[in-house]
Amino acid sequence: MLIAPPAFAYEVKSGDTVSKIAEEHRVTLYELSRANPQIKNVNLIYVGQNIVIPGKNERATEEKYKPITHVAPHEKDLLARLVRAEAKVEPYAGKVAVVIVVLNQVNDPQFPNSIKEVIYQPGQFTPVSNGAINQPADIESIKAVEEALAYDRSKGYGSLFFYNPKTSHSRWLDSRPTTIVIGNHVFKK
Repeated sequence: MLIAPPAFAYEVKSGDTVSKIAEEHRVTLYELSRANPQIKNVNLIYVGQNIVIPGKNERATEEKYKPITHVAPHEKDLLARLVRAEAKVEPYAGKVAVVIVVLNQVNDPQFPNSIKEVIYQPGQFTPVSNGAINQPADIESIKAVEEALAYDRSKGYGSLFFYNPKTSHSRWLDSRPTTIVIGNHVFKK
């Protein structure tokens, strides 16, 4: 089974330019800009900023990213309520990424194999334990669910977790490979 080389986050250092980073990591400027939609101007990066360095071959196996073809309306609602509770102040791309994490977990053998079981797995999502998941979803969260369900998850860097390092009390995810950073959320394998 072939698995795609991981993408990882690179922290910008003094003197770095996007061209220099691309050259050092043997990726094209186009690949680097596609992997970093948060960078609107490639001439404006700053020290300490995280930039995603994509793998050269992002083909994933069909088994790992098998499509979830039937999602019942109540499961879409549950996903949208999770997105609202977990990512209400995050960029839209971060909302979509939260759904992709849940879908990736459903496909991964170390997690339960249904959306509901993944979301309600003890200790998995804070909004479940604090009750925030019971609030109705907003329009943007509903749209993010629909987009994630239509998304080619083989291009989602294989994220299985996400967290906000500024607010998280647990640091166990720090040791896992970073796949992408969107807003305040760091996504991990």
